[in-house]
Amino acid sequence: MNMATIRKNPLVTGEVYHIFSRSIEKFKIFNNRAQYFKLQNALQFYQFSNLPICFSRFAEAAKTLKHRYRERLLDLVNDKEKSVEIIAYCLMPTHIHLILKQLQENGITSFISNSLNSYSHYFNLKHKRKGPLWQSEFKNVLVSSDEQFLHLTRYIHLNPVTARLVDNPNDWEFSSYKEYIGEVGDKDQICQFNDLMEIGPKEYENFILIRKDYQRELAEIKQLLIDDDY
Repeated sequence: MNMATIRKNPLVTGEVYHIFSRSIEKFKIFNNRAQYFKLQNALQFYQFSNLPICFSRFAEAAKTLKHRYRERLLDLVNDKEKSVEIIAYCLMPTHIHLILKQLQENGITSFISNSLNSYSHYFNLKHKRKGPLWQSEFKNVLVSSDEQFLHLTRYIHLNPVTARLVDNPNDWEFSSYKEYIGEVGDKDQICQFNDLMEIGPKEYENFILIRKDYQRELAEIKQLLIDDDY
């Protein structure tokens, strides 16, 4: 199903949202590192609007020409505007979390549609399956305060720890956590969050780690967030 459908509550340009999308019947949609990185790269690609090529063709061309993916992406989009700004993300085996700022009308809906449909096409070809991979409509919650934003990033970055996939959020490759604690160089960053953060990388890391074992507190924080059972 095409996800670019008309929403009951249209997303507002200029606002920041927590976006959550789950696979159908909690189907495992990532089976190895390459599949996680495939969607991660698609998210980077489709944040730009009016692209002259689809992601699958771009990725194939980048591979054939033996250029680094990010260098090829920068060459392609150097004069393109963004439809969304990626602020934070976490990819999980059956679902994804994103914090996005909408920069153009219908930007988030188009971005999610393009990214997830692209991954579905890749996954179905890879596994010789047919049919939808994701639930038909993603969930969203408006991020309306600095406090909500800070707790939301903690909730998202601790998702792999809460789900017992890793013991430390730094061990999960498929989230923006390392960007937030300063372990990713500016050239390789996917997310734009500096204007929203009032604490530095080390203080943020302490803010995360001091709470990582407290599932009860996470449950309390979820009242600010999308109700999701991981």
